[in-house]
Amino acid sequence: MFRFIVWLARRLGSGHDSGQPSSATVLPGQLVTVRLADGSAAGRAGSTEGGPGNGNPGTSEQQNPTIVLVGQPGGPPPRRNWFFRIPRWLRWTAIIVIVGVFFRRIVAWAVLGALSAALHLFGANVHLPHITFGWPWSSPTSSSVLVGPLVLQKIEGIDKPALGTTTFSFLFTHSVSKPMGFLPCWYSATFYAVGHASATVNLNPGPSWWKRSTGHYVLRVLSKPSGSAPGRVSVSMALPLPQLPQSVHDVTVDDTISRPVSSDHSWTYPGLACGVLIKPQFAQSVLYSQAQTVAFQKATQTKSVTQPLIAAAEKEATTIIGGNFITPTLNALNYKVSSFTIRWVAPGAGAGAGG
Repeated sequence: MFRFIVWLARRLGSGHDSGQPSSATVLPGQLVTVRLADGSAAGRAGSTEGGPGNGNPGTSEQQNPTIVLVGQPGGPPPRRNWFFRIPRWLRWTAIIVIVGVFFRRIVAWAVLGALSAALHLFGANVHLPHITFGWPWSSPTSSSVLVGPLVLQKIEGIDKPALGTTTFSFLFTHSVSKPMGFLPCWYSATFYAVGHASATVNLNPGPSWWKRSTGHYVLRVLSKPSGSAPGRVSVSMALPLPQLPQSVHDVTVDDTISRPVSSDHSWTYPGLACGVLIKPQFAQSVLYSQAQTVAFQKATQTKSVTQPLIAAAEKEATTIIGGNFITPTLNALNYKVSSFTIRWVAPGAGAGAGG
């Protein structure tokens, strides 16, 4: 009931700007009594005009019913939200900072554009950084930040070297001689053989090889993904030079193709003297061992063999790294490889920043 009376008084009020103790609308001849918070009461008549209903507050028998309002004159002060307690300049400063951080790319683009125009107006030729216009939600930065480290992480996971193999043919001669006093006694045969040699490429020389300061790994983002169009990157790497065969066990001889092409012997063979001591049927193991030694020498010293061998190893290394590690990783991140190059450097030599 009390709340209803207060609500009714407010509905009948004429506003807070009347300067009276209550906001209720006072009818002519109506006595309004305002009860203050300290228990005291104040009253006023509803009209200043003369008449039978304009008596003083004491003549209540000639007055209309009294409306009692409880509270301080003018009503309670309005409650202010915590947001409006903050100074206006501080609120605007916070809003500007938040908007600037969220749209920092646009702000930087606008500032650099205005600065470039001002410098151009005054004839100053200053190289400013290039920032493209873009909305915060149009180009996510997570993939561009992670694309380089993720590709390098894949490369560092390689645990097998690349092998480049080449096949070459050669001739070798096997001879045998027996001393017969003053009589010459020897026999030799020349064989045709086919050899296979392999060179290795260390695809993962270790963490120190991939440090940023060495420039052995450079990945550049040429463009970022936009909608259905993938981004483009270029990758440049440096790897140690291919390693040629290190022992005779790194080469093999195809003994099924090998055959004798010529033979020679002393004038005393196959006479009675040399014919008894020398047997031209050479053991297969002896011939294979000698052919393997000759093949190893050619695979490490003869340019006609070493050059194709190194080229085969470099091609195999490029295929393994590019086709099995770099391209699949970048495709999964919605990027295409525009260019991929490998520079070959000596293991102990440093390489500058790659292009």
